[in-house]
Amino acid sequence: MKNLSAWLYYAKSLLEILVWFKNWPSLIPLFLCRSRTSIKKLKLRRPTLEVMVRSAMDVWSVKETFVDQFYTRYGAPVEEGWTVVDIGAGIGDYSLYAAHGNRSGVIYAYEPFHESYALLKCNLALNGIENVHTRQQAVWGSAGEVQLDLSSGEPLQISSSERVGRNRVAGKTCVEAVILLDLLREERIEKIDLLKLDCEGAEYEIFFKAPADVFGKIERVIMEFHDLDETRNHRALIRFFREQGYAVICHPNLVHGEIGYLFAYRS
Repeated sequence: MKNLSAWLYYAKSLLEILVWFKNWPSLIPLFLCRSRTSIKKLKLRRPTLEVMVRSAMDVWSVKETFVDQFYTRYGAPVEEGWTVVDIGAGIGDYSLYAAHGNRSGVIYAYEPFHESYALLKCNLALNGIENVHTRQQAVWGSAGEVQLDLSSGEPLQISSSERVGRNRVAGKTCVEAVILLDLLREERIEKIDLLKLDCEGAEYEIFFKAPADVFGKIERVIMEFHDLDETRNHRALIRFFREQGYAVICHPNLVHGEIGYLFAYRS
């Protein structure tokens, strides 16, 4: 049944790409070639935005945000005037989505990878978005530097700048890491109306090590969760957020059993 659901989802998705993306023929090379050959401009029909993409995964991410609207369907629609924090902003698809109908609000976008961050900045400028503040930083469980795998995009370890300097690994990159508490302080945020995360399993470090009073300033959390092991999975996240006073709803991914969407909100 899972395989059937996956095939139906992919078939529906391909049709949606034809309908929603004006210039879908120019995107075909991204799906045929696994190596990144060039950056393409994706043109959305509705809303009329343009997004620079470098891979099929980027195209799929834009589709999930603007066409499937997973973060709205499984979370909450962004309201005018909201403060939104986007952790794992990637190329900026969700930040664009949140800012487009929220011109009086403020979005803070955090993306550690240089290539993704460059596209994030480019896409905001391309669409004239001025209410998104970007930071090339990782959000983590402790401050310092986080070492990232350039091929997989997964945070591997975090330590002080001195220790990372002694243990740099070929094929990895190090970026500055901040904790949730410092994020709130540095940006002078009194309340986060919506916190969005897609950070490849880093959600456990970010949340489980955050002081309890941080959550008093967060109204809603929508995330793509990643089940990693017996102690780091969506069941642990559900328990954790309920302990912080949130109501929690989970939705499984239609294709991948180890990921899904979790929405935590103040009831």
